[in-house]
Amino acid sequence: MRSAAGSRGSLVGRSVELKVLHELTGEAQAGRGGALVVRGEAGIGKSTLLAHARDAASGVRVIHVAGAEFERELPYSALHQLCVPVLGHLADLPPRHADALRIAFGLAKGTPDLFHIGVATLGLLAAAARVRPLLCVVDDAHWLDAASARALTFVGRRVANEPIAMVFALRSPASDELHELPGLDLTGLTDAEARTVLAGRRHLVLDEQVLSRLLAEARGNPLALLELPEAGGFGPPDTSPVPTRIERSFRDRLSALPDDARLLLTAASADPTGDATLVWPAAQLLGIDVPAASAGVAATGLVEFAADIRFCHPLARSAVYRAASARERQRAHRALAEATNAGTDPDRRAWHRAQATVGPDDDVAAELVRSATRARSRGGVVAAAAFLERAAELSLDPAGRLERTFAAAQAALVAGRPDRAAILVRAVEHTGLDEFQLAHADLLRGQVAFQSHRDESGPEFMIHAGRRLAGLDPERARRCFLDAIETSLLVGRASGVLDLVLAAVRSVPATASRPPDVLDALGLLNSAGHRSAIPLIRQVLDGRHGSGRPGWIEHPALALMLAAEIWDPHRYAAIVEWLVRTGRESGSPLLLRLGLAQAGSYGALTADPGLAMASIAEEEAIADAIGGPPMPYHRIHLAALRGRRAEALALFEKATVAATTSGSGLLTGNIDWASAVLFNGLADYPAALAAARRAVADGTLFLASFSLPELVEAAVRCGDSEAASSALESLVERADASGTATGLGIAAYARGLVTGSEEQYRTAVAHLERSPLSAYRARAHLVYGEWLRREGRRRDCRAHLRTAHRLLSEAGFEAFARRAAAELRASGERPRQRSPHTYDQLTIQELHIARLVAAGATSGEVAAQLFISPRTVDTHLRNIFRKLGINSRRQLRHRSDLGA
Repeated sequence: MRSAAGSRGSLVGRSVELKVLHELTGEAQAGRGGALVVRGEAGIGKSTLLAHARDAASGVRVIHVAGAEFERELPYSALHQLCVPVLGHLADLPPRHADALRIAFGLAKGTPDLFHIGVATLGLLAAAARVRPLLCVVDDAHWLDAASARALTFVGRRVANEPIAMVFALRSPASDELHELPGLDLTGLTDAEARTVLAGRRHLVLDEQVLSRLLAEARGNPLALLELPEAGGFGPPDTSPVPTRIERSFRDRLSALPDDARLLLTAASADPTGDATLVWPAAQLLGIDVPAASAGVAATGLVEFAADIRFCHPLARSAVYRAASARERQRAHRALAEATNAGTDPDRRAWHRAQATVGPDDDVAAELVRSATRARSRGGVVAAAAFLERAAELSLDPAGRLERTFAAAQAALVAGRPDRAAILVRAVEHTGLDEFQLAHADLLRGQVAFQSHRDESGPEFMIHAGRRLAGLDPERARRCFLDAIETSLLVGRASGVLDLVLAAVRSVPATASRPPDVLDALGLLNSAGHRSAIPLIRQVLDGRHGSGRPGWIEHPALALMLAAEIWDPHRYAAIVEWLVRTGRESGSPLLLRLGLAQAGSYGALTADPGLAMASIAEEEAIADAIGGPPMPYHRIHLAALRGRRAEALALFEKATVAATTSGSGLLTGNIDWASAVLFNGLADYPAALAAARRAVADGTLFLASFSLPELVEAAVRCGDSEAASSALESLVERADASGTATGLGIAAYARGLVTGSEEQYRTAVAHLERSPLSAYRARAHLVYGEWLRREGRRRDCRAHLRTAHRLLSEAGFEAFARRAAAELRASGERPRQRSPHTYDQLTIQELHIARLVAAGATSGEVAAQLFISPRTVDTHLRNIFRKLGINSRRQLRHRSDLGA
């Protein structure tokens, strides 16, 4: 076949690339894995390099996978290819991981544990690699289905400690799902190298003028050098892209073929699996003389008929499929659908039937809906969206078409394709919808806006949906309003949303039998203030009305903000604990990540950096497992309190860029509050005052209240008595209404700062002794001690400054601790030097692993929680032992400073 010649020719000029590949496989044989993505335009030689790596690898087991253009919608199809050869090792995996893969591959019923599929794949490959090192070769990776691409990227980042090499070939320019992995870009050959390739084709004789034109048009593309001479007729220079010309050269080979041969090629190109046992029966159903047609096709060199049907190049498959008429493609798909086993492969059969259908067909549409349901249950949201969209197109009944279009739009949103969802909604919004349907469309448009960066119209659409429903279904209307607030909080674009919602709520008719809800509490807070609203806020959070279930279950993000707003850390902690527990039990990444992020913030405020860092590490691991960015809030809060100026400012700057890009006002507000905390710790009071003013002016729940004590302290230190008194008045009104030890204590030390009343400082210390927020207890002792020293009471101040220094040092809150140390020195006492803490010596991930192991977790259990391999855990443990000067797990369990 011509592909063989192409393989030999395109290795010319690739010595550097070959060396990289050989080193990668050599490292895997030595037990050190890695991944590499080879990128380049079509025909540049990616597949040839992969084939060489596969053929040259000795002492390793090779698994070959190829993405298929027509299988991009089928979830985990490529991952299944990769895992099939090693499925015998499923028994080596933890049951949860084995089940996740069985369900994802359709081998068992159930809903897959989406964020464990990646680590399950890693475990499966690692188990196989213990027998013999692995080389996983993934060709045409630009056609991987989204679920497989996400899982393989996850695995590729984690094979460093396994005897596994992964090599991907990916066409560029293309949407690159694998961008986080190390890359190798293939460029065109030099003129000298291109001439060497052509010289190897002894049957080809070209004069210098034709040769020069060929070199110019091929632009160093090896496949073009081999294919363009076959096209003949070097006419005027062709300015179309090289891959397009190569595809056209493949298409030219079809022109002389008889109809049967062309139809056989079309059927082969329409089946992405290359399964000869499927294509031959389909060809017979088409009435093709298979022996004669296959002989004619083989002569073109476009395809090889063997156990599998392989085209010489992906562009050849594409050229054949596009060259066929619409009727030929429909006939091919119809025959493939008939030849596909409906029992073992219903989804592929449904897809072929859909491609074969010209007009509306409710039977085919219903089959596609069933396929969408199966795909969704396996986590194939992209496939579900594609099936539902095609089902809508084929639906004859208008009501069914509308329902399926809405379902397709919702699936597209879940799949992270808001642009596609918007197109689907626009297609039906002017088709005579009733008010309920218009409200549904508004909700979808709102969700589209929330997923789109810098689109602020999401709340507006959701509120509009609520207004439409106000007279038809008041309860559903209120849910729309609450969803607008909750979603705004979850995506970080909540600025001004509460005011819009409360204005809209007034349009909803009152229902006499309805118990008060969160909207009532928010309305009362807005109109009558904290003293009137806090009792109702507590009621709705605790679920004392209606079903009696906790009020945070439906809208946990809003509930967290309200619990913080009323200075109630105990309720806050209960919500966080519920989120983490429910997230683990349900397998919901959203709930678990939200819970872990808030646990991280709670750990910072309670002066438990171990909890904060462990939560950060686990949340980052989950984000990585599902292919999303980590949440920034808890990292920002911890950095502010730790007080490392350069580290914190770098993190704030990065978060500011993210906030600007995404339009996240909530993230901006968090940065302002965290900046006020950081600068107060550093005694940079003008900067703290500016940041606190911004945070308070924003008025966001929780952030504005928690920024008031920062504003009071900074304003007092800057001599701005008016700003300090105004902020104190607002703080006291909120804290007194809350009645909690936390609120009363913080308000008391703020009042002490403004008034200089020793009684207020004493009250603050007494209240905060009963608060779990140790960071504020330490700060109360600090400001009291500072005041006493300035009053000349050097002996009295030392006890409070020692307490502050001890609490702040133990927590690693370095800036505030330095303030306490400086005051102690000024009082004539030398502060005690703090011994290095584990969280100073270990990375965030290492600290989390150390805590888990100290609590008795095995390497396998740690690996499962952090989505890494047990070998990686052991590597981290060796680093942990070295840094801490110990050599065993037993010694780690006896460390008292891990906070496990």
